[in-house]
Amino acid sequence: MSASLPLDTLTELAREARDAAGQTLANERRSQQQASTQLDTLRRYRLEYATRLQNAMHKGIDPATLHNYQQFLASLDAAVDRARAALEDHAQRVEGCQQHWREEQKRLTSYDTLANRRQEKARRIEQRQEQRHNDEMSSNSLLRRTPDDRGL
Repeated sequence: MSASLPLDTLTELAREARDAAGQTLANERRSQQQASTQLDTLRRYRLEYATRLQNAMHKGIDPATLHNYQQFLASLDAAVDRARAALEDHAQRVEGCQQHWREEQKRLTSYDTLANRRQEKARRIEQRQEQRHNDEMSSNSLLRRTPDDRGL
């Protein structure tokens, strides 16, 4: 059993690392979704505000109010740009987390494969020992028979 202990420990550590990587990936995906929602909200608000400006211009607008609208639209454009950059950053982090999760999963699969091979080898050894034992039992049984029982 002590020979299997290190592999079992490695397998468990790999499983924990894979699960932690999966949790981190899920958190990053949630953050990415929030950033996407924020960007969509800012875009809708900017469109709504630009529509208000158009309507105000059709009705007539004084230069100071026009300047305020333009300043606010410029600040909304800057916010949209920042939100877009944040979304791109989140996308890159999600990709990195996905790659990390894949690596951890691959490591776990490797350890599981080694453990399965070890178990299969032990099963084959056990089967051979059982077969030898059965062969000995049969051989001993034949030797214990009297010559009359053996057909002699």
